[in-house]
Amino acid sequence: MNDQAVTRTDQDRNVNANVSGNDNNANANATLLPRVDVTEDPTGITLLADLPGVSRDTLQVRADRDSLTIEGEIRQEMPEGLEPVYAEVQIARYKRVFTLSRELDSSAISAVLKDGVLNLRIPKQAEAQPRRIEVKVG
Repeated sequence: MNDQAVTRTDQDRNVNANVSGNDNNANANATLLPRVDVTEDPTGITLLADLPGVSRDTLQVRADRDSLTIEGEIRQEMPEGLEPVYAEVQIARYKRVFTLSRELDSSAISAVLKDGVLNLRIPKQAEAQPRRIEVKVG
């Protein structure tokens, strides 16, 4: 395949918001950029996105035309009446947007979330997949 099947958008190349120490509005709009591994084989591509702390209920995966969006929210359960004194993760949302190649079939995407890793399989369109031509003797 000559063209890249999946590309990052400009939004993904930069942190989505600058977060200063005491600015609650910045924290509310800020997102983390999940790490994603992309592999390709003759029949499609596989994306593995690290989303620790994200449950299936707070995960959204959307494919719109040539765009794939992954969003998830981290919900840290605290016992009733307790508040954290210190938290390493202060931004509680992940977001990543990819541009999909036209040779991918976005209507046939499958997704599995297991142990904080989202596994997305995006097959290629049938006409974009390699096919074997039978040669007859003759």
